[in-house]
Amino acid sequence: MFHFHVAPSGDDTWPGTAERPFATLERARTAAREAAGDAVVHLRAGVHVPAGPLELTEADSGTVYQAYGYGTPEQEEAVVSGGRHITGWQVRADGVWSADVGDLDFRQLYVDGRRALRAGIPGLPGTAAANVTGYVTDSADPLGWRSPGDVEFVYRGVYPWTEARCGVAGVSADGGSTVITMAQPAFGWAAELYNSTWEGQTSQGPGLPTRIENDAAFLSEPGTFVLDRSRPGRHVLLYLPGPGEDPERTRVVAPVLETLMNAVGTRNLSLRGIVFADATWLRPSRPEGFLHYHGSGYYEGGGVETAVLGEGMSVTFPAASASIPACVTFADVAGVEIEGCRFTRLGAFGLSITGGTEVGVRGCDLDTLSGGGVSVSGGRDVTIEDTWVHHVGLEYSGSPGIAVTGTKGCVVARNEVADVPHCGIVVGPGEGTRVLRNLTADTMQVLADGGGIYLAGAQGTSRADGALVQGNVIEDTRTPYNFGLYTDYGASWVTVEGNVVARADSTAVLTVAPPLENVVYRGNFWDADPVGHDGPPSGVTYEGNVTLKDERELNAATAGIRSQAGLVRLRAGSRSAGSPRR
Repeated sequence: MFHFHVAPSGDDTWPGTAERPFATLERARTAAREAAGDAVVHLRAGVHVPAGPLELTEADSGTVYQAYGYGTPEQEEAVVSGGRHITGWQVRADGVWSADVGDLDFRQLYVDGRRALRAGIPGLPGTAAANVTGYVTDSADPLGWRSPGDVEFVYRGVYPWTEARCGVAGVSADGGSTVITMAQPAFGWAAELYNSTWEGQTSQGPGLPTRIENDAAFLSEPGTFVLDRSRPGRHVLLYLPGPGEDPERTRVVAPVLETLMNAVGTRNLSLRGIVFADATWLRPSRPEGFLHYHGSGYYEGGGVETAVLGEGMSVTFPAASASIPACVTFADVAGVEIEGCRFTRLGAFGLSITGGTEVGVRGCDLDTLSGGGVSVSGGRDVTIEDTWVHHVGLEYSGSPGIAVTGTKGCVVARNEVADVPHCGIVVGPGEGTRVLRNLTADTMQVLADGGGIYLAGAQGTSRADGALVQGNVIEDTRTPYNFGLYTDYGASWVTVEGNVVARADSTAVLTVAPPLENVVYRGNFWDADPVGHDGPPSGVTYEGNVTLKDERELNAATAGIRSQAGLVRLRAGSRSAGSPRR
């Protein structure tokens, strides 16, 4: 086994020893590839800033990348960062900090490790109405926007499970009215996509925005920022500081890279104890916007279809959709272990696994993410366990904590998912998925129609290769119109057994469209009866479930299940929702 060391204070002309480490991950990767055998790359303490995404291929098979001292009390904190430290601040008379950032483009900002919010206002001022190209309002306020082409409209709850983003093309005066022209093709796509009929009410297009972001005119709340890109190549970052912040001492980091690591076709690779931080995702800033539909999926044109949900009820949905990417990606890999890593301050999903086989994600933390935590698509024998996902979906509110679809033999076990805006764990169509002994808490905080654990579509072809949802605890599913444990939209070959659901709007639902087929609800505990429990449809077996409305009785009856759900507890004491149990 060959050992190489890399440190921010190193030198790429050195031999990569502990005493004389390399300076860059790229140089350490080259040394590991040239070694006549497997290699370990030790990342020393500090911030490692790669020039671009670290690309790993089959040539990197058999390599371990780990924080120095991993697994010992002397483990060092090694951060792989795609960010740039912003300096050269000028303080304006109004207290706003201003910095020229050249051609840098980003959607997030981090101040002393805290995620700053883009400055915004809560919707269009005045009396406003939509038209084919945008909006008309009787307020003159938009004429005062400093850089209209940088402004972004947010549409929360277009559908209860959907939040969209579209850019502005321009603002002009027309007599006593103000005309806001929206960027295309985003606004036209939004008119195609968002059309529904629900309880006699018909909705067309995205409607009025619920929030408007990113203009200097909106800088009124301390701790918020704006990126002015009105002059190509001469972008200006504006930041309104919070109490006690000083431009000479406060560390401000703008994420620049979109991908930190991309592994394709790699075999027997390990990542241990590394922090991945400070990356962005710029696709929503383009004229195509971000036309979200459900979960991590968004619309890029190509037409829509209509789903009939009942008499007089329908929604349009994308004929095809793209998915929010991740800032650390693995595609068609085998035998990969990702252990004890942290994914934080990222502008998309934290980690994605596409295709491949025998990938393990264990003991990781994912937090402060614009998108979701972990996404698995099409993999075989992928395991996600003992991992904490929290405070994700901060910019794309439909994002789930953990999402798996198109997989075979995927296991999601003993994880904790907390403080997320929509679903905690999502399972799309697949085969043999096992969702075991997880804890979800404080899910569905922003958007509606989802659950702490959500399954949809066919999960196999028989009981033997179907999905098993067992021993999970689902607590505090927040937004009205949710189902704590949700088998939805034609789910089939699912066994839901021995779970606990408490404090949800609805604990579960047995009557959905398309209907459930070969779904068994057995031996679950909840504090309210599921929707449809008194007349289960023909595709559902409902037996041995227990409803205990008294919280103390429910907790006492389910103590054994609770003790096994979520992260391994290392200390005594009661659990607080949303806190890790390590």
